[in-house]
Amino acid sequence: MSIPMTTSIRLSLLKWLILPLLIINVIAAVLIYRMAWEPANNAFDEGLTDTAWAVVPRLKQTNGQVMIDLPPQAEQVLRVGHFDPIYFVVRDNTGKTIAGDGDFPSLKTSDKLDYPTAYDGMMRSGGIRVITLKTMIGSEPVSIGVAETLRRRHQIRSEIVAALLVLEGLLALMSMAIVWLAVSRGLHPLKKMQAALDSRNYNDLSLIAPDFLALELRPVVNALNDLLGRVQVGAAAQRDFVADIAHQLRTPLAGLKMQIEWLQQRYATEAETSHSIQLMMSSTERLIRQTNQFLSLARAESSQFEQTHLEQVELNKLVEESVQHFIEEADKKNIDLGFDLHTSEVTGNRFLLRDMIDNLIDNAIRYSPPQASVTVSCRQEGGRVTLIVEDSGPGIAASEQELIFNRFYRISDKTTGSGLGLSIVRDIAKDHGAEIKLAAGADGKGTVFSVLFPNDSQPASAKPS
Repeated sequence: MSIPMTTSIRLSLLKWLILPLLIINVIAAVLIYRMAWEPANNAFDEGLTDTAWAVVPRLKQTNGQVMIDLPPQAEQVLRVGHFDPIYFVVRDNTGKTIAGDGDFPSLKTSDKLDYPTAYDGMMRSGGIRVITLKTMIGSEPVSIGVAETLRRRHQIRSEIVAALLVLEGLLALMSMAIVWLAVSRGLHPLKKMQAALDSRNYNDLSLIAPDFLALELRPVVNALNDLLGRVQVGAAAQRDFVADIAHQLRTPLAGLKMQIEWLQQRYATEAETSHSIQLMMSSTERLIRQTNQFLSLARAESSQFEQTHLEQVELNKLVEESVQHFIEEADKKNIDLGFDLHTSEVTGNRFLLRDMIDNLIDNAIRYSPPQASVTVSCRQEGGRVTLIVEDSGPGIAASEQELIFNRFYRISDKTTGSGLGLSIVRDIAKDHGAEIKLAAGADGKGTVFSVLFPNDSQPASAKPS
């Protein structure tokens, strides 16, 4: 299967604009050259023609022969041109030279009398411009030829061509610059739309506002918005499905856990059975945790958050309640789980904030080695509440500090988990207008997660626009 070649709108526009302009410039240069050169050439020819006519009054017929009355001084004046020496010749009807240069080439005269003819020729190994004139002197036809070298004409022509090349070069560069600028400006709405889409979060499916876009982009934007609308419907259905399934699973899982706990007590003395029941309990607890995380993930969606009821929450009491549920997990790894709590109030959703705290503490205990320590603290300074979870674990590499907040991303496969915990923390913090900071612990060991709530403790999504 052949891969179709991609095309560039910019290059296509430049090609279809610059090439015609260059062709027009070339045609214009040819026309300007002709308009500049032909008058100059005609002016030179008129000067030679005037010289030929100046010879006519000097000719007269005497005793049936044509004679010329041209003193040396007059001939010298006649031969001195404006730029180059003038050659001339006067010949009778038989071609005999009456006066002038004997080596003057043969004359090409018009059949009409007193009608000048101009053409190029060669004389004395050089190019010349010739003007011939046939006239009647008495009863005898006489041909007059006047010529000058082409040196001055070539010089003038070179100056015209050089000036045109400079002018056309500047015009071509200016045209290309204007076209490039115009195309870039014309494609600016595309770049603006691309920048707006690139700056979006991966789960931002809001419609593109068409107000700031060019008219030609409206069909594209409408098509994209139609697609985004359908994706929104699908995403909402998927989110609701996950939330419903997670919610429906909580009750039977809780009942299953109770039954397994009864079995643990019932068969505590039977080692083999007790071990099997313990494995069942571990799997059930993992399933319950992942179900709760899916439910938290669905509740943390911004569209769901905007519909929830916000209230004033004492964050320190939420932390105290949450820590109690992790004491047993911490004891299993001999982890010193402590807290330093100060009265701290924020405006938000109690359930989501509890989910955020649970996931931060669970993450710290899960990735900390045995004999480590985990400290949870919250304080309120200058109207700003800060929640801090610090552990003495292995820490997080700088290359992974941005990745850990992605869904399903896990630092180590040796630790169980779904990779949703920190993603839930990020979404809940974002819903509440809070900022998450990640730093190394004391002496460069461990990790410190800090959640900084806004000064007014008012979630960004709840503020009036």
